[in-house]
Amino acid sequence: MSDTGLHPGLVRPRPQRRRVRSRTYSAGVRALGPIALLALWWAASATGVLTPDVLASPADVLRAVGELWGNGQLPDALTTSLTRSGLGLLIGLAAGLVLGITTGFTRLGDELLDSSIQTLRTIPFLSLVPLFMVWFGINETAKILLIAVATTFPMYVSTSSGVRNTDPKLVEAMRSFGMGRFALVREVVLPGALPSLLAGLRLSMTLSVIALIAAEEINATAGIGYLMSQAQSYARTDILAVCILVYGLLGLTADMVVRLLERLLMPWRTTQGATR
Repeated sequence: MSDTGLHPGLVRPRPQRRRVRSRTYSAGVRALGPIALLALWWAASATGVLTPDVLASPADVLRAVGELWGNGQLPDALTTSLTRSGLGLLIGLAAGLVLGITTGFTRLGDELLDSSIQTLRTIPFLSLVPLFMVWFGINETAKILLIAVATTFPMYVSTSSGVRNTDPKLVEAMRSFGMGRFALVREVVLPGALPSLLAGLRLSMTLSVIALIAAEEINATAGIGYLMSQAQSYARTDILAVCILVYGLLGLTADMVVRLLERLLMPWRTTQGATR
C-alpha cells in the first residue's frame, strides 16, 4: 500500500463533472449534419456528379420554391396536407389515448380489447389503402381515416404501457382516500404516465407525416402529394425535391413540437439531459 492508501497501480478516482451546454451550442451542433448534407449536395451538383435529370441542384430547388410560392401552389398544397394530417392525427391520438387507458387501467378492458388491438397493430397500414378506397371512395374521408389508423397504435402502446407502470401503491393510497376512478386517472395515472404519453405523441406525429404521403397517393387532386405526382409526370426533379424537403420539414417540426412540450411539462428531464 502506498502513502495515499491506494493499491499500487491504481489512481485516485475523479468525480465526473457534468458539462453544461448552452442552447446556442446545442443548436449549432444539431445544424452541422444538415449543413454538411447541403454542402455535399451542392458540390455534387456543381461538379456534375448529380445531373438535373437525377436530382436538381440546390439553386434550382430554391427557384422552384419561389415559383410554387409565387403562383400560390405551395401555400395551397401545404394547407391541404396539414389539414389532412392534423385531423387524422387528432382522431388517432384520441382513439389511442382512450383505448390505452382502458386496457392499461382496467383488467376487463385489457382482457376484452388488448389482444384484438395488438392483432390489428401488426397489419401494415399501407395494406389498408385499397380497402379504404372501396369503403370510403377517393374523397377526403379515406385519407384522413388512413392517417388516423396509422397514428392510433403508437399512442395506444405508449399509453397502455405508461398506465400499467403507474405505481400501484400510489393508486391504492389515493383510492383509500376516496378518490373516484375518473379523478384517479386524471390526477394520478396520466401525470405518472406523461413520459410514455409524450413518447407516443412523438411517434404518432412522425407517423402522421409518413401516412400522409401514402394517403395522398389515393387519387389526390390537391396537397403536396398532388404536386409530386404532377412533377413526376413532367420530370421536374426540382419540384420533387421541394416536396420531399417539405415532408421532411413537417416531420422535423413535429419532433420539435414534442421537444417543446417536454421542456414545458417535464423541465427536470430537460435539465438532466442538457448536462450530460
